Amino acid sequence: MTVRQSRRRVLLVVASTLATPIVPMMTAPASALIVFDPSNYSQNVLTAARSLQQITNQVTSLQNQAQMLINQARNLASLPLSSLQQLQQSVQRTQQLLGEAQNIAFDVQQVDKAFQQQYSSVSLSSSDQQLVTGARSRWQNTVGGLQDAMRVQAGVVANIDTGRAQMSALVGASQSATGALQATQAGNQLLALQGQQLADLTALVAANGRAQALTEAERAAAADQGREQRRRFLAPGSGYQAGSVQMFNR
Repeated sequence: MTVRQSRRRVLLVVASTLATPIVPMMTAPASALIVFDPSNYSQNVLTAARSLQQITNQVTSLQNQAQMLINQARNLASLPLSSLQQLQQSVQRTQQLLGEAQNIAFDVQQVDKAFQQQYSSVSLSSSDQQLVTGARSRWQNTVGGLQDAMRVQAGVVANIDTGRAQMSALVGASQSATGALQATQAGNQLLALQGQQLADLTALVAANGRAQALTEAERAAAADQGREQRRRFLAPGSGYQAGSVQMFNR
């Protein structure tokens, strides 16, 4: 290669270099670069998961508290059924029947006074008319006592239907109770119903015992009066003359 050829090649290289367009380099600022940090990303995900779990726990706690308040409201709910008025009416009817006892009431002072006047020993100075009057008065007391006992029996039997209806309603209310208070109130009313039935039974026993006592007292007074009347009948000067009696035409 000659000197001329070497120069010519250098000129071609320079010319090609000058002909190439110069493109300025555009460098992006550092703030615009996106840098991915796996460790930081994992930490953020774990923090978000914990926050979500805390929110879920708080929601569950609020739901439990709301359910607890609902249960407390149910436990404190009052029983809509009340049989107190019907039970009181049944007891009052029985008490009224006992209060209407004839002649000798269920009173200690009246009983003592009546037995002192009508059932004590027959006075030897009493006239025959007084003896008859006393016997009739005692008979009336006995009949009145028997009638009073039967009236109380009828009243107690009438209360059976009322008690049966109340028992059915209270048992149904107890089985459908929504809370502890309703169940307790239903149980208390069932106990009150049993108390009313026991009161009727007590009244029935008292009325029957009164009638029996009057019957026995009349029988005892009649025996005493019978002895006095027999003594007067057999007393000298009474007009009775003892004699032999012939029977069957012998």
